[in-house]
Amino acid sequence: MTTITPFSERLQQPRKRAKDTLRIIPLGGLGDVGRNMTVFDFDGRLLVVDCGVLFPEESQPGVDLILPDFQYLEDRVDDIAAIVLTHGHEDHIGAVPYLLRLKPDIPVVGSQLTLAFIEAKLREHRIKPYTLAVREGDTESFGPFDCEFVAVNHSIPDALAVYIQTPAGSVLHTGDFKMDQLPLDGRITDLRAFARLGEKGVDLFMVDSTNAEVPGFTTAEREIGPVLDSVFARSRQKIVVASFSSHVHRVQQVLDAAAKHGRKVAFVGRSMVRNMGIASDMGYLDVPPKTLVDVKKIDSLPDEQVVLMCTGSQGEPMAALGRIANSDHRVSVGPGDVVILASSLIPGNENAVFRIVNGLMALGAEVVHQASARVHVSGHASAGELLYCYNIVRPKNVMPVHGEVRHLIANGRIAESSGVPAKNVVLAHDGSVVDLKDGVAKVVGEIPNGYVYVDGSSVGEIDEADLKDRRILADEGFISLFAVVSSETGEIVAGPEIHARGVAEDEAVFEKIRPEIVKALEKALLDQAGNGKHDTHQLQQVMRRVVGRYVGQRLRRRPMIIPVVVEA
Repeated sequence: MTTITPFSERLQQPRKRAKDTLRIIPLGGLGDVGRNMTVFDFDGRLLVVDCGVLFPEESQPGVDLILPDFQYLEDRVDDIAAIVLTHGHEDHIGAVPYLLRLKPDIPVVGSQLTLAFIEAKLREHRIKPYTLAVREGDTESFGPFDCEFVAVNHSIPDALAVYIQTPAGSVLHTGDFKMDQLPLDGRITDLRAFARLGEKGVDLFMVDSTNAEVPGFTTAEREIGPVLDSVFARSRQKIVVASFSSHVHRVQQVLDAAAKHGRKVAFVGRSMVRNMGIASDMGYLDVPPKTLVDVKKIDSLPDEQVVLMCTGSQGEPMAALGRIANSDHRVSVGPGDVVILASSLIPGNENAVFRIVNGLMALGAEVVHQASARVHVSGHASAGELLYCYNIVRPKNVMPVHGEVRHLIANGRIAESSGVPAKNVVLAHDGSVVDLKDGVAKVVGEIPNGYVYVDGSSVGEIDEADLKDRRILADEGFISLFAVVSSETGEIVAGPEIHARGVAEDEAVFEKIRPEIVKALEKALLDQAGNGKHDTHQLQQVMRRVVGRYVGQRLRRRPMIIPVVVEA
């Protein structure tokens, strides 16, 4: 087997798009499991496929969400023909409100359930979108982009792949998918359509890579049912199940198990209540009679009759499960209660999840998770399914999407093993610019592309320097220094005062360094005496250096040091 061309080194800004060339720019989802977004550029118009968020890691304190970088689009929002959404998961739709802030009337296209989820989210942002509902088999044109929609099976109903035709070539984008042959809703991935499109011609196949390292085929969703049934049968007290708030199939199995064992189910968490209400109203969720109750009524029920379906399966501290683990929620757990984590671990969330697992177990609850029982199956195609698809579609070029670097490379090797030439496997990263022309796809440059952080009401206002400061504050602590100097005599008239927070040392330890600070300040003031005015910034840096050197040598710490010198 030949070697796939590796990820290119950082490239220059690409040249202007050549005539009869389809330009593809991934703005998210290549290198991370999240913030999926791809822009297709042809004949002066743009088509956006997905627009999702990435959830922050522990190294990004205070950050609520991470968005794709819209810089490429900011001056071209009038050129966007449509935003096509493949399915309703947050990592594919969560950033739509932020993009629509630039131009609220961009058409948003997706399946019925996907649009219902995004419309509910947009109402919270006070945006009324223009939407177009599509389903498998539909064809629609958006400017120069002719799109056909194909049914795919995923961990959420109504997921779609999209086949994009332009005069420059055709692209089949799978979105997230797997090939569950016995899905709960009977809606399988339409491999006949994949084969038909392959016969028609697929110049570029953009394929979900999340499970490319997993051999064989992904386990069927319905195999979780018996496991849940056995856990429910042996449980004698309260059951709490945590899952993604959009995982309709998982919630359906919990409802069915609860009804079988005479339990009532209450949804906990705003997004869970909202999404399951939508799914139920639209017929995607079949709620057994007299099974669902309001969470406010659970206190009147005996624990052996209660099931709580909540958010927080990824360790989010402010989600319902995290607050339950911290005893900061109206719902409590204790000895004899069972908590089921019915979802996989998104890479980067492991520490946060197991912190919550430990917290729940410390309260006395039994925790059942993926490592101890089959309470979750993936929503993504494993290596065997990917190989099957490559053999059916027989694409000219392949571009792995949706995954970390290791997933993209593994997917590329599967494509190569199916007969796709190594030179036709495009391994790109966020911000890469890929041109498709005359049946050849290749990386031709890159554009600036970074993380855009949402922090409370601010969007894009904090950067890596701010996060570095936050990490220092969290890990090393904070020392403030304050001194007042006379503008007339050049003497120190107050201070220096030293206050420390989070340094794990008594403030008395800094008394040893106070004479050194005074000595350094007096020398600096003497040096400035002939200038007629004191440079307070220079004096502040003098204090910073003295204290920083002392703390580094004596305490082996590097806290944030904030010096203030006031001239009076």
